[in-house]
Amino acid sequence: MDPDPLALQASSADEAVSALYAAHWRRLVRLSVLLVHDQGLAEEITQDAFVALHGRWSRLRSPDSALAYLRQSVVNRSRSALRHRKVVDRHAARERLPEPAPSADAGVTADVRRAEVLAALHTLPRRQREVLALRYYLDLSEADIAATLGISQGAVKSHASRGSATLRTHLAPHLEDLR
Repeated sequence: MDPDPLALQASSADEAVSALYAAHWRRLVRLSVLLVHDQGLAEEITQDAFVALHGRWSRLRSPDSALAYLRQSVVNRSRSALRHRKVVDRHAARERLPEPAPSADAGVTADVRRAEVLAALHTLPRRQREVLALRYYLDLSEADIAATLGISQGAVKSHASRGSATLRTHLAPHLEDLR
């Protein structure tokens, strides 16, 4: 008796997605954290991307494109989460508690520098932030970034250049304070 082709296909999808999960879960979660600033939400976004990939495995043009599909899915789902957050914030109660004051020793820790860089990163337009996160955090090539975001390599160069220049401007005063 011949094996059931649907069962074979499901088995290969399970194995392939499991291998991708083991190899790339952390990096994809970190990418999403850079974009949405929320560890729990980033994990949920990444998990949903893997579930969607598994469901669409049979429709992938090439299994080699699965990682690019996952990256693009994580970026797109992070965008959607940010749009949803904006709508929720817009309709939230007007009274909010004041932000807690930083501790007295926060200025000398590496966490403060990291927070300043992340805050400056989040002042950038969405596309520049995405390009810089993909380039410097995931160390992707311009071609991979272009494929992930669905833009040209020239646009990747332009967004990276503008974003880097803006970050230098925003971070220059903070760098002088730390010297």
